[in-house]
Amino acid sequence: MLTSVDGVYRNGRVELTANPTDIPEGTWVIVTFVRSSDIDLESQGIDKEQAKVLRASLATFSDDWSSPEMSIYDNYDAAKAKNY
Repeated sequence: MLTSVDGVYRNGRVELTANPTDIPEGTWVIVTFVRSSDIDLESQGIDKEQAKVLRASLATFSDDWSSPEMSIYDNYDAAKAKNY
């Protein structure tokens, strides 16, 4: 079974955009680096102008997403379970 999850490479680490819930801890992974210019926007229903607008709109969240406080969401389900 193959499972694909998007992510970003920062400071020598890969940060996933979502944590798969059905993958056992310790599962081996293969990471493929894709340059942003290699992404087929058309297959995603996005033209270059829409991508430019999206990039600009999401840039305002970059500092928040990268802040140390946001690490609580790295394993949100486990953190939520502890609070209930």
